[in-house]
Amino acid sequence: MTESESQASTDRPISGESVRHGTGVNSNRAFPTDGYPHNLDPFVLFEQFYIDPDKGFPMHPHRGFEIVSYMIEGGMEHEDSLGVANTAYESDAMRITTGSGIRHSEFPADGQACTGLQLWVNLPQAEKDAEPDYVDATADALPTEKRDGATVTTVVGEGSPISLYTPMEYLDVLVTDAWTWSVPEEWSGFLYGVSGNGTVEGHSFTDGDVLPVTDARSVTLRSNESLRVVAVSGRPHGEPIRQRGPYVL
Repeated sequence: MTESESQASTDRPISGESVRHGTGVNSNRAFPTDGYPHNLDPFVLFEQFYIDPDKGFPMHPHRGFEIVSYMIEGGMEHEDSLGVANTAYESDAMRITTGSGIRHSEFPADGQACTGLQLWVNLPQAEKDAEPDYVDATADALPTEKRDGATVTTVVGEGSPISLYTPMEYLDVLVTDAWTWSVPEEWSGFLYGVSGNGTVEGHSFTDGDVLPVTDARSVTLRSNESLRVVAVSGRPHGEPIRQRGPYVL
């Protein structure tokens, strides 16, 4: 474990922080924040975005990482310099490999507000100049199954049509009793609360909360009603994450 990862370890959930982007879009950011100023190798940042009908992200550049966007409510229109135009609705997912460089825009669809989750995943140095690429998956293409105490949808991982250069898993989990999440050996990850209430290892956990995990272990979530979380884990690259605005060098 690197020094920065050791500093980032926590046994208790922390609250995300509000971020207002220059285009007027609001987000709840899990990391990095003023209160948790760390990346989580291989993850650059994670946030839940809220886009009003008259806001959005005009065409802008990215390079050096991959983006996974997963819709919670409403629709989001995506267009990019590859010639792709797609609208993702609730429980649909999109993955962009920015690689050597791509431009894209994101706006709410149908004149309605939308909310979703966006994850930036670092590309290893050997792949920073990868060909830009895009893939999407509708909700019915993402495998969903009942597990003990929860319903689990695999956004990235076994059975999903979405994959990245970085070995990782991204689960959308609705906990209705008790569910245990295990982070693989030598991987790091985090839990993020989407909606509802419950506990993580006995600590209160609700929407906007995050629990970073930088050591392989199992974490148990419980809810007397329902708690929706995403559970994300991946294999670290062991390389510095150098974010410069829309670029990861």
